[in-house]
Amino acid sequence: MLATLIDAPFDDREWVFETKWDGFRLVAETGGGNGSLYSRNGNDVTRRYAQVAEALQAIKRDAVIDGELVALDAEGRSRFQLLQNALRGKARLRYYVFDLLFLDGYDLRGKPLTERKAHLRSILSRHPLLHYSAHRKQQGKAAFDKARRAGEEGIIAKRAASLYHSGKRTTEWLKIKASHEQEAIIVGFTEPRGSRQYFGSLVLGVYDNGKLVYVGHSGGGFSREMLATLHARMMKLRTDKKPFTDAPHEGRTTWIRPRLVCQVKFTEWTRDGEMRQPVFLGMRTDKPARQVKRERA
Repeated sequence: MLATLIDAPFDDREWVFETKWDGFRLVAETGGGNGSLYSRNGNDVTRRYAQVAEALQAIKRDAVIDGELVALDAEGRSRFQLLQNALRGKARLRYYVFDLLFLDGYDLRGKPLTERKAHLRSILSRHPLLHYSAHRKQQGKAAFDKARRAGEEGIIAKRAASLYHSGKRTTEWLKIKASHEQEAIIVGFTEPRGSRQYFGSLVLGVYDNGKLVYVGHSGGGFSREMLATLHARMMKLRTDKKPFTDAPHEGRTTWIRPRLVCQVKFTEWTRDGEMRQPVFLGMRTDKPARQVKRERA
């Protein structure tokens, strides 16, 4: 179940408000002393995040759980870019769980959200990697102000009586962002300048009404290691085919097939539909490129 973006927080006694975690959405399966993890596009990532899967073994009930895998910074805030270090064991991982779909063979998706969350909290075992995503009732504006002051990504508003609609984007769940972030498709890269190696900036696009459109260049946010790793991946996808009808800055651009998805933060959208000052945060492996669209509130 996916949330719809809106542009402002609100108060409503029929809604609850949670932290918008800045990580990877993962579904967990538990029971029989086992724990498994699946990405948003259905890939089994249990081995990739083995320590979290091991933590799930502490849950003794047969359950299907929805949650978000995050990496925490020094202040305890979730930061998407820190997840890039997870596979090297350098990230402070946490799995924040916020919904329960099945319990001991019973389908709970037709039950109200607050009832599902109560069941979830009752089965969650104490473990440093597993955390229940708490919510605040009615006071969405206060929840948003708290998230903004803390430097978090934003909040999720959920209708307290909402049912769970697997794989669907719905207005029963809403997201309100305190900062601008966007998934983007890498469609090319420019030549490096000065002391920069491998490439200068990424050329980014998103799908709009089924058409791939240009949304900006990102030249910041890369470590030396990421520059080398990403350049190697992009070189394997080189193509002579231009992705845009009116390709910007094409003279020094190497085009690649639109397969790679990244996350960027930026200051605002321009009137031309481009991101102003986009900064690279990290690669996304949980969403295919064809599903990347500009998010409009």
